[in-house]
Parts: sequence; structure tokens; C-alpha cells
Amino acid sequence: MKPGFYTIMAAQFLSSLADNALLIAAIALLNEAHSADWLIPFLKLVFVVSYVLLAPFVGAFADAIPKGRVMFLTNAIKLLGCILLLGMLPPLAAYALVGFGAAAYSPAKYGILTELLPPEKLVAANGWIEGTTVASIILGTVLGGVLISPHVAPWLLSFDLPVLDTHIDTPAEAAVMVIIGIYGAAALINLRIPDTGARYPERARHPLSLLQSFWRCNLTLWRDPLGQIALAVTTLFWGAGASLQFLVLKWAEHQLDMRLDQATRLQGIVALGVALGAVLAASWVPLKRSLRVLPLGAAMGVAVAAMSLVHNEILAMIVLLVIGLLSGFFVVPMNALLQHRGYVVMSAGHSIAVQNFNENLNILVMLLFYALMLWLNLPINLVTVLFGLTVSAIMVLVMIWHRRNQRINDTEHLIGEDPHHGNVPGAH
Repeated sequence: MKPGFYTIMAAQFLSSLADNALLIAAIALLNEAHSADWLIPFLKLVFVVSYVLLAPFVGAFADAIPKGRVMFLTNAIKLLGCILLLGMLPPLAAYALVGFGAAAYSPAKYGILTELLPPEKLVAANGWIEGTTVASIILGTVLGGVLISPHVAPWLLSFDLPVLDTHIDTPAEAAVMVIIGIYGAAALINLRIPDTGARYPERARHPLSLLQSFWRCNLTLWRDPLGQIALAVTTLFWGAGASLQFLVLKWAEHQLDMRLDQATRLQGIVALGVALGAVLAASWVPLKRSLRVLPLGAAMGVAVAAMSLVHNEILAMIVLLVIGLLSGFFVVPMNALLQHRGYVVMSAGHSIAVQNFNENLNILVMLLFYALMLWLNLPINLVTVLFGLTVSAIMVLVMIWHRRNQRINDTEHLIGEDPHHGNVPGAH
């Protein structure tokens, strides 16, 4: 890997670490304000909605200037949102601004990989990026909990600046101050990301033109025989993953009689499995063979349904680790394939924006599907089976879809194709 890749990884790790710690701190802020319980899930909602609403515009922004500079500017937006959490804006509004920054950060974070690295390195690069992202999710969640804990918060609150009154009086506010420092460190590392030299043709900047361009890019990727398969799989994965976060907590409460703080350990097991699967995929699955992992997606759904048969914590940890391993192993090659096809048929930034739009829209859809099952008062084991089998059924349909594409035209020979041949990439 080129040295610039490790700089990108370090910046991404710190920025994602801060994002996940900030969610815990924002929840604590709402609790300290005695806000209604239903407001807490809205933190995730306003964060994800930013990805959906901004998708037509962030791709153009990511392609307009060097992506290292984009990562610095959008990290600065997240930093500003974090600062505004300290009583200057309501938590939901401030966290929405963080989501705005994160939505604009993502196309640059992934798009720069296709500019910096050759196609044969993309699976390995995605494995490391996804692995460090999952690690940052686990460590960030733990860090957020530690910062607001009764053991650490009083120590943080004991620090005082001479003369200046910071008005930092609660554990959540002290946690936010530490997270501001992490965002600051990420911003400094972003300044060290090299300019890849990739430049894209001048594009229209009028909002209506951007919407039309984004819609064309969306249709282009869905019509590409390889892009449509990779996009369908990653869209399903992220929607299912978001729902699984909540499903695991509810299932552990009913099936294993675990408290919320105990059940969060099981979420960590799934995330650990995803990280391990991502690393294994990076080592074992070249881009040319990425489509051969599709059956693992169907197997993951079966493993989720099998949770209904588990009645002890040790077996639960094993099953959840397997779910994570299967998830990481099949999504990383699909993510790399999607990035490559997006780069080939349009541009790096636009393709990642299309990916973010579809994936986050599906997160909202699948969370609504999960919420509907709970609203109908279905037993949690039935919910688990229906959810798992739905994922498996969709993956089987995707596999049939891919085989149909193969019969019509041998699509796999397109993998690794680079029409730019080292030239400056442009839109197609």
C-alpha cells in the first residue's frame, strides 16, 4: 500500500471513533435534560437522513476539489456540530449537523481509494478500512460509556482553566470536550493526506442540475450488470445491519434475560466478527472473484434465524460471531466491486454518493420493517426468524439475478477493467 493509504486510515479511524463516542454523549445529554425517551432514537434518524437528503450534492462536492481537502472540511463541520452540542443548539439539531459532515465526508473517504490504488488493491484496502471502522465503532461506543461513567466523569470535571469559565458542568459535557479533541486530531491528520492528482471535468452546480445528474448516476449504477448486484448486496447489508443492532438487544432481553448493559456486549461480538471477516476477505478474496461470496449473504440470514434456537449466552456469542464473520467476509468484496464499477462507469465521488443514498434509504426502510413487526406485537423469536429468512430470500433472488446477467453476457470479465488507463478519470 502507498503511504497515503495509512494516513487515510488513521484519519478515518479517529473521525469514526469520535462519531460513535459522540452518539453516547448525545444520548447522555438528552438524559440529563430529562428529554422524552422517544427523542433518543431520533439522534440516529437525523444522522442517517442527512446521508439520504444530501446524496445528490455530496458526490459533486467530493469530486470538485482534492478529496483530502474535502475530508478536512467535512471533519471540521463535524467538529463544529460537536462544539454546538455544548448548550448552543438542541442536541438533535447539533447532531444533525454532525450527520451533515459525515454524509459529505463519506464519498471522499471511499472515493480517494479508487484514485490512490489500482483495482487489484481495492479489496485489501476496503478490508482494512472496514476493519478499522468496525474497531472504531466498538472502541468509540466503549469510550463514550467510559467518559460519562461515574469513575471517569468526576475526574474530567475536576479540570479547570484559570480565569476562564468553560461552563462544563455535567459528565456528558465533559465527554463532549474530550471528543472535540479527537475530532481536532483527525483534522490535523486529514491535512497530511496527499493530493492524488485526479481531477474531474467541471460539472453543473445548480441544485436542480445536481439532482438530475445524481438521478442519472443512480440509474447508471443500477443498470450496470455488475454494479447493480454489488449495490443490491451492500444496500441489503447496511439495512439489515442497522436493524440487527436493535434486534440483538431486544432478543437478548427476552431470550437470555439480559439487561441492556449486558446485551450491548453481544453487539460487540457481532462487530468483532465483522472486523475479522473483513480482514479475512481482504487476504483471501481478489476483486476478480468477489461475486463468489454471494452465497455467504444467504447463509448470514439463516444464521440470524437460528438465533431463535439459542438459549444460553456462550452459544449466543458463537452464533453472533459467525453472523459477523459471514457479514464482513461477503460485504467487503461487494463494496470493493461497487467502488470499482462506480469509478469505471461514472466517477469515484458520484458512485459513493449513490451508494450512500441507497444504503441509508434502506436503513430507514428496514428499521420501519422491524418496527412494524414489534408494533404488531409479534413474539421476538418470530421476528428474528422472519427477519433472517427475509434477508436470505433477498440474497437468493440477487444470486438468481446475477446468474441471469451471466447467461445474457459474461459480466465477470468486466471486473478489473480500467478504461482510464492511468489518465485522469472522468465521468461516463
